[in-house]
Amino acid sequence: MKIVYCIAATHNSGGMERVLTNKANELVRRGYTVVIVTTDQNGKPAYFDVDPRIHCYDLDINYVDEQGKGPITKTLNYLRKQRLHRKKLTALLTKLQPDVVVSMFDHDVSFLYKVQEGSKKVLEIHFSRFKRIQYNRTGIWRMIDRWRSRQDVSLAKKYDRFVVLTEEDKGYWGALPNMLVIPNANSFESLGDAPLTAKRVIAVGRYDYQKGFDELIQVWHLVHACHPDWRLDIFGKGPLQEKLQRQIEALGLGETVSLRAPVQHIEQEYMASSILAMTSRYEGLPMTLLEAQACGLPLVAYACKCGPRDIIVDGKNGYLLMEYDRQGMANRLMEIMENDDLRAHMGKASREKSILFSKDRVMQQWIQLFEELNQQMGRHDHE
Repeated sequence: MKIVYCIAATHNSGGMERVLTNKANELVRRGYTVVIVTTDQNGKPAYFDVDPRIHCYDLDINYVDEQGKGPITKTLNYLRKQRLHRKKLTALLTKLQPDVVVSMFDHDVSFLYKVQEGSKKVLEIHFSRFKRIQYNRTGIWRMIDRWRSRQDVSLAKKYDRFVVLTEEDKGYWGALPNMLVIPNANSFESLGDAPLTAKRVIAVGRYDYQKGFDELIQVWHLVHACHPDWRLDIFGKGPLQEKLQRQIEALGLGETVSLRAPVQHIEQEYMASSILAMTSRYEGLPMTLLEAQACGLPLVAYACKCGPRDIIVDGKNGYLLMEYDRQGMANRLMEIMENDDLRAHMGKASREKSILFSKDRVMQQWIQLFEELNQQMGRHDHE
């Protein structure tokens, strides 16, 4: 069976890129033919290791070139690039003749279902139903985001299957007959249980509005006043790095909070930490929670839409806080810091719950979906 994935690029270090790479690699190992099609690769190598048996094509559309332009210019250029994108992708799919094509809910979502080269079309979203309106943009961009959010439901209906990450998010989309839930899998095999003795809290994610690290730094200001011997390391990169660094310095946290560059083997950093903290404003199914859980870390997170509620059982493997409850989050972090037995108990619960997101368990759900679609087409081969 031949499966094609469509994504903007694979050179980023984000969770979606990691999930796609892991999934594609595993499918190839299981005998499937896998192709990854990008639009904005710009000649850069994939951040995560891609199995050499996977075929990669870049359509050289480069939507990213439109960032920062005004609404009218950006819209006109976007429509032009959409036409080019559809033309190039249609030609490539006609040549490849795949059995299943998967959109990662990116720039192809508006037209991929219309491409009639014979494959089944699957739409896969790594954010929540409210992704667009959570951008918090203002003016005409906010109106555009609200309109596109309404259009998302109409588009999702047009695909053979629509895959969301959480039961929580499924409820926000309404009763779509083609919708099912398949979570992200753990992105690595755990190195074992973290000893939970390091006086370090870890956070991981892109330095942007979504991840809310400005909130976490404010929370840490409260924590540091009581526990100056603990430190916070935030791994990531992004447009808000300088702003976050200025915030750290302004609060006098330069010796206790560090913005760290992304690392390929993040599991080693989890193993050297004792708690995972997350203050995202919105998510899909946050990989950092799954990764930290697989290493046996207690999890403390804002209960944003969506994902934390599907992973954290409050009081068992960590704590859920109302969004923007800085004092509450600081209190929960300090509670875990001060109680070795609680930390160990929550860490053990995390490791036990991580089994629900094992690679084999999640991959079996995807393979079942692909085989079901393949049978609908009357095809029964794996090649």
